[in-house]
Amino acid sequence: MNVLWILLVCLLAVVVLYFWMIMPRMIGKPDIAPFLEWKYAHRGLHDNASDAPENSLRAFQAAVDAGFGIELDVQLSRDGVPVVFHDFTLERVCGVEGKVCERSLAELKQLSLLGTDQRIPTFEEALSLIGGRVPLIVELKIEALDVSVCPAADGLLGGYKGRYCMESFNPLGLFWYRTHRRSVVRGQLSDAFHREGEYAGFLYFLLENLLFNWLGKPDFISYNHRYARMLSLRLCHRLYGCTAAAWTIKSGEELAAAKRSFDLMIFDSFVP
Repeated sequence: MNVLWILLVCLLAVVVLYFWMIMPRMIGKPDIAPFLEWKYAHRGLHDNASDAPENSLRAFQAAVDAGFGIELDVQLSRDGVPVVFHDFTLERVCGVEGKVCERSLAELKQLSLLGTDQRIPTFEEALSLIGGRVPLIVELKIEALDVSVCPAADGLLGGYKGRYCMESFNPLGLFWYRTHRRSVVRGQLSDAFHREGEYAGFLYFLLENLLFNWLGKPDFISYNHRYARMLSLRLCHRLYGCTAAAWTIKSGEELAAAKRSFDLMIFDSFVP
């Protein structure tokens, strides 16, 4: 009997620990409602087969003209300048080897985006063009433990007049904002990494199950829309009332399905 009680207590402790670990921010939450009134163009309203490729100034202008919010990606050049670019490596979009962080801004500006006349924009250039006309979801690209992009991007956003929130796959980015900019809406990006087959290991098990929420205390969860039934996501959304954002919706059919489980939509490859 004693053994049974010990097992029950241990099980209860694990359950309580799990619910604590996935708990989002519950006290002092900023108002996220204004963000929910928009649909968000993933990397701008882009078409990589056109002259308005992803994360280009032309794609951002197209999103503004069409009345869509914008999701964009920020990381640092070698000389510490925040630039707008998704991949850590340059090969897919610019056709050259190496990483963004290995080149200076001047070197990055020599590269073409997918063979067009568009260049890698600085974050400052993107903010100036958008000018607060539509809301932004700013994804901070953070490798390992280096969160230097957070203060660099925040230095520009601090004087920005428009509405914005931040998100990151790396919970250390959210922790930086939790520590330094509590009033900024922050979001935990995630995916069913093991099911997708791109990443594996215990760290990605923790990430896909939102078991670092205790660290970042997100205001919203941005999750691959194909895994809307993932338990931790559903508990955050239904039990704790945390906003759920869907990425990346690629058709009207996917949009209609996502509306049953998500509050905010990030779209790509079609115009809703």
